[in-house]
Amino acid sequence: MARQTGWRGLPARSVLDWPGMRSHYAWRPPHAETSTTGEFQVGVSFTAHTGQERRAGERTVRGDIAPGTAFITGREPISWLGVAEPTEALEIYPDPALLASGGFDADRPRFQPGAGVHDGVIFAVAALLKRVHVNRAELSDIEASTLSHRLAEHLGQCYAHPAAHPAARAGRHRTRPRGTLGPAAVGRVLDHVHTHLAGPITLDELAALAALSPYDFARAFKASTGMPPHRFVTAVRLEAAKAALVGTRRPVAEIANAVGFHNLSHFRRLFHRELGLRPAQLRR
Repeated sequence: MARQTGWRGLPARSVLDWPGMRSHYAWRPPHAETSTTGEFQVGVSFTAHTGQERRAGERTVRGDIAPGTAFITGREPISWLGVAEPTEALEIYPDPALLASGGFDADRPRFQPGAGVHDGVIFAVAALLKRVHVNRAELSDIEASTLSHRLAEHLGQCYAHPAAHPAARAGRHRTRPRGTLGPAAVGRVLDHVHTHLAGPITLDELAALAALSPYDFARAFKASTGMPPHRFVTAVRLEAAKAALVGTRRPVAEIANAVGFHNLSHFRRLFHRELGLRPAQLRR
């Protein structure tokens, strides 16, 4: 593991090798120089950005980025043309051999690029890996291998390029693995959580979005994302709180209430346990 300590005590950069994939984590202060996200990767920005400019190939785009947004690169890397806010991001580079087992070309896997997408499966996998980078949380080889296979399968289902190998293109149409949720159902759960951050969110509500019993939904959701539903909801809430702490001057108690934590002491303990810092330490 390569690890450098940086801004506010968080690791500035770290790289971890897993069965079937490699993850790159970075936390950087605002910077004017251009930075690059490599080709054939799956990444998540855990921080919000306003009017962020990026270039892929000959095309330059400017737009806002919400925390938890995913970026999937194909042949063309993404160049970030200076960043005005602190950046926390995790990039996952799947192993070509693993992608080949799912029908992608081992030498040049063809992803359909996705810029600024909200993808619950990618967010969950990235959030689990980020905990290891930031807090050195435990993640066994078998757990990591299961995540990498789930991610590769998800890429085949949702991001196989039209010009990809026929087996990869077929992933968009094949029956999903038994006991898992389809991408649309996971997306509905993610949207529901974002919409109802401040209020109570129950397992029954989430299960209804997938037309399953709470028991079956809980098992299927974990099989699909690597996270049980309650941890997924907590991860989304904490990332929203972190974005507000970094980007606004609102009181910590107000932010905690806005994302569904009505006990401030509990919020502070959970924030520190999951993200590696106390809320006040993220203030500029």
